[in-house]
Amino acid sequence: MGILVLMVIFSTGTLSAISAQAFGQSQVTLNGAGATFPYPLIDTWRVEYQKVQSSVNINYQSIGSGGGIKQFTEKTVDFGASDAPMTATQREAVKGVPVHIPETIGSVVAAYNIPEVPNKGLKLTGPVLADIFVGKITRWDDPQLKALNPGVSLPAKDIIVVHRSDGSGTTFIWTSYLSKVSQNWSDKVGKGTAVQWPTGIGAQGNEGVANAVKGTGDTIGYVELAYALKTKMAYASLQNKEGKFIEPTLDSTKAAVTNAATNLPKGEDSWESVSLLDAPGAESYPIASFSYLLVYKDLSANPNLTKEKATALVSFMTWAVTDGQKASEPLSYVPLPESVVNHDLDTLKSLTYGDVSMASAVPEFGATSALILAGTVGVILVVMGLARRHTSTGFPSIAK
Repeated sequence: MGILVLMVIFSTGTLSAISAQAFGQSQVTLNGAGATFPYPLIDTWRVEYQKVQSSVNINYQSIGSGGGIKQFTEKTVDFGASDAPMTATQREAVKGVPVHIPETIGSVVAAYNIPEVPNKGLKLTGPVLADIFVGKITRWDDPQLKALNPGVSLPAKDIIVVHRSDGSGTTFIWTSYLSKVSQNWSDKVGKGTAVQWPTGIGAQGNEGVANAVKGTGDTIGYVELAYALKTKMAYASLQNKEGKFIEPTLDSTKAAVTNAATNLPKGEDSWESVSLLDAPGAESYPIASFSYLLVYKDLSANPNLTKEKATALVSFMTWAVTDGQKASEPLSYVPLPESVVNHDLDTLKSLTYGDVSMASAVPEFGATSALILAGTVGVILVVMGLARRHTSTGFPSIAK
């Protein structure tokens, strides 16, 4: 028997209604909270995933990694997000086994607002950067800064440091880097999602730091690269492990990942030792990091999750680490390398809901995405019998 193919022209709204009905799922809302670092990407996923699975709504609150871990631990959300891996103490406080799923890779930049210095005109080393944030270097015309930046008109003005005021994975990345390159910083301040800042003014979220630096002259702060580019901030080149001054770009962040993202632990194990900071390689940018989604290995440990919601959550996370990675580069995030994607898929397949494996909720997205993508231009191919052949998640299973 041949396959009947029918071409029908639909509006995007009609397509969404048809796809929800064909996939056989009632409306589900997945609630998450946490890191501001990946927020632009997660918000894009929220919109794009509706085109793939219109019955699933994503609600994500960008409150900082500290808040995300807190809400994940208290089980007030379906999933958490953090740039900082959970500590041993945090893991012990959780009722259930927490799982880390790398969702994206980004870089943190030293953003500045010095009217006399153009964008990308400032060069910094790790130790000098640490001395600025510890309050040891307090003026832009400090001899160490002038030595690093010959020919640059550094003003005879005080440096205003801007840091995060909330619990922050971006702060964890930043302070972990400073601890790695400066013994003085490590001894006096250390690393963490929240630290006792020796100097500076606080602002909430990557957005808050970006706005504070943009709005105040003679400032320096730290934000994720996507925020710096979005708000057209000036940012410094940093000296890497090989002694080269490297601008934060997708390519230099990719180089760091290539040289550092090896031998990753299992999703349910500790990720505290995982680091892309100060990675080897002549072209590696020194402040790169994973950002993680947080769920429970047994999803039924979260009372918010019914079996239906757990299935929808696993399907969404599978899409996020596969097809969803296509949204990364336009937003200045680095797509997960294939090895990390495969690692994530293995982790997702290992999840359970009580005694039931969730492996069947990890669908193949290639054909599904192609089908729904056609809806964005108003064209859908309806294949005879397609609605009758579906997986446990409601996604079509197209016979090869």
